[in-house]
Amino acid sequence: MAMLPFLQHFVGLLSSTHYLSLFALPFLIVFLALVAIYRLYLSPLAVIPGPWYTAISDFWLVTHVIRLQQCKAIHNLFEEYGSVVRVGPTKVVFRDVTAIRSVYALHKFDKSSWYKSLLTNDNDHAMTTLPHAPHAIRRKAFATHYSPANLSLFQPEMHRSALEVVETLGAISGRNPIECLALFRQMMVDVVCASSFGEEAGALARWAMDGECVLATAINDFPARGVLRSVVPAWAWKLVCKIPNRRFRQLCDSDSIMADFVGAKVFEARSQIASHKVDDSEKVPLLSRLLCYRMAPSNDLMSEKDIISECMAHLIAGSDTTATTLSYMFWELSRRRDIAKKLQDELDEAMSDPQMVPEMAVLNKLPYLNAFIKEGLRMYGAAPSLLERVVPAAHNNGTKEAFDLMGYALPPGTIVAAQAWSLHRDTTAFGSPDTFLPERWLEENETQMAQYLMPFGIGSRVCGGQNLAQFMLKITIAAVARNFDVSAPAETTERSMEIKDAFVIFPAGMKCELVFNPRKL
Repeated sequence: MAMLPFLQHFVGLLSSTHYLSLFALPFLIVFLALVAIYRLYLSPLAVIPGPWYTAISDFWLVTHVIRLQQCKAIHNLFEEYGSVVRVGPTKVVFRDVTAIRSVYALHKFDKSSWYKSLLTNDNDHAMTTLPHAPHAIRRKAFATHYSPANLSLFQPEMHRSALEVVETLGAISGRNPIECLALFRQMMVDVVCASSFGEEAGALARWAMDGECVLATAINDFPARGVLRSVVPAWAWKLVCKIPNRRFRQLCDSDSIMADFVGAKVFEARSQIASHKVDDSEKVPLLSRLLCYRMAPSNDLMSEKDIISECMAHLIAGSDTTATTLSYMFWELSRRRDIAKKLQDELDEAMSDPQMVPEMAVLNKLPYLNAFIKEGLRMYGAAPSLLERVVPAAHNNGTKEAFDLMGYALPPGTIVAAQAWSLHRDTTAFGSPDTFLPERWLEENETQMAQYLMPFGIGSRVCGGQNLAQFMLKITIAAVARNFDVSAPAETTERSMEIKDAFVIFPAGMKCELVFNPRKL
């Protein structure tokens, strides 16, 4: 009986809350309706073409992100509505070469907050640094490392890794299919580690023995982790990471696995510097450059956390992306014997010794090899997704006027984005855009087509490691295609190789199994 007053008060509180909810519900409905009306008819973006439901909410776009088909969904909107489409209450996508140069190269708009889902070690790196000016400072730390002249110094390591792939494939001798995504990922982990830390990780050798390299698996998991983090609230992400499933926990821990690996390399490099055991050769690993880099304008040395984050980002960006593009290129060779023969004829002449990969100066002069790679990057560039930027609150001249995008006035705060997927399939530049056709790059209109090609992005935020990717595409294709004919087993089909995208692309079947048969030379 002593609890009765409390119970009566509690029941009264519930009743009042119930009536308050009933009273507030109509106001909530009216508020949402007014928001929808504003976004549909009164917003400055209301004049931009697009489905009515994308103007009201981001839900449509999020569903396609979750379904791993954002690139295709956006491309379909371009086909239906034209070169400028509203895909969210404050988001506009566009497909136009001139506008792309304006947004990404001329005005150099800052990145959107979406990129924060790609933080490494819970810290920024060049890719996740949103404002242009701080990014430019970070980029200077590694820009010269990826120059063609400097990368040429690392060609012995690149050749060694590519020939290790040839040796691995030769040991199988066409008996069984090999999973190319994993094979080339291990190779690229070794190459990036050699370039970044001055020593290979031994990933390919370990994978050939037992089929697993923890570091390579973590690198592969990171993009999926980033997509999940971009659509799941922070509180929900913490709960997701507590799911008692080994494989899922491994995905959630991919960031810390890489951080531990890179952290150990940083400690080792600092110890060598302290004991004066640094190699004086002109071939300087990326890590050594970062350890000596001073951040303007403070002139302080780059912090250890920043160095770890930057090296992690280079591991991720340099490994899985190139591995994916290589896998799709060899899949094309497996089903296009005509293309394979033209490529091999050229390589046979350039590589008299199939175990000796030519220097980059020679590979750069092989017309069909370079045409094949350009076409591969057009159709299978690993990161063809939306590159989001934000219309600034004030332009360079200090005004707060709307930004003119192809005749549409976009207010400050609007997110604008283009995607390579659509530019690479623009019929204005590419006839039969869905057909893999290296010969198109040997025609007279190559210069015009090149304006539409942006597999590594464009402008001041273009991929810093694109030269390394180009080196490894040419070296690996030359080494493998010179030594093997490629075929596809029954399980590798158009359906299993259908492109899915989570900012980076991958096959729907999550693997690319191919058979490599030694050529009779």
